[in-house]
Amino acid sequence: MSDLAREADHCALGCCRSGRGSGGRRVQAPGFFEYLHDVTAANRAVSQPSARQARQAGAVATLESHRPELSVAAGTAQRLGAEALGSALLLAAVVGSGIMGERLADGNVAIALLANTAATGAMLFVLITILSPISGAHLNPAVSAVSALQQNITWTLCGAYIAAQLVGALAGVATAHAMFDLPIAQLSIKERSGAAQLFSEFVATFGLIATIILTVRYAPERVAAAVASYIMAAYWFTASTSFANPAVTVARSVSDTFAGIRPTDAPAFILAQMGGAAAATLLASWLTRARRC
Repeated sequence: MSDLAREADHCALGCCRSGRGSGGRRVQAPGFFEYLHDVTAANRAVSQPSARQARQAGAVATLESHRPELSVAAGTAQRLGAEALGSALLLAAVVGSGIMGERLADGNVAIALLANTAATGAMLFVLITILSPISGAHLNPAVSAVSALQQNITWTLCGAYIAAQLVGALAGVATAHAMFDLPIAQLSIKERSGAAQLFSEFVATFGLIATIILTVRYAPERVAAAVASYIMAAYWFTASTSFANPAVTVARSVSDTFAGIRPTDAPAFILAQMGGAAAATLLASWLTRARRC
């Protein structure tokens, strides 16, 4: 999801302090989730009996001795690869489950949407869990833009992330089409226009960014579950079924399936999404503001 975690100065998207290397140079983790391992381990240490804690200490030490460095050791190519791979798998799940659900539902749109919702939420949980140590698991240009706005990644890296997300998302749609023996190249004719749809996208993206920021701030070990749960809920309480992601919107415009959106409707969706992301960032800044140490 994001490189939005900052120092404990409690900036809008922040929640952790950067470490310092042996030479005194500040090292900042590039993503929301890179520090979750340490937070979770600390929470467990407080709650476990001392005997059990002592027994596990050796096992943890052995595991840590073989665990590669997270995130800060990942090169730019690896991060971009993770973003592209994650976006591809996400769109394969979104579009593929929509096709499968529609085929099996025998005209029952509610059943098709339920199948689409479950597959998308499950895939998000997996992708955030496995890719966050590498790239931060943004998988969303809105998340990357907010991260760059908060100076957690450079705008150059943000642009590269967005390009990787778009390429991966388009590849994921093509993969879904191929799996269901559909034409690879398509343009959607599914209309998604009007003020209610646009406001829904504003609300959906606002809620997503707020969920990410505040969960990272107060319950970082639960980010994957929180994001997946929010998106599953937003499928059902928004009129637009919660795209909440510019890369997803672009990719779904080239799929004339259950999950599609007309290319002419996509730009307005994206503007509404970015507006929601900006509003959530401002609100989170106010909610998490605290005195500086």
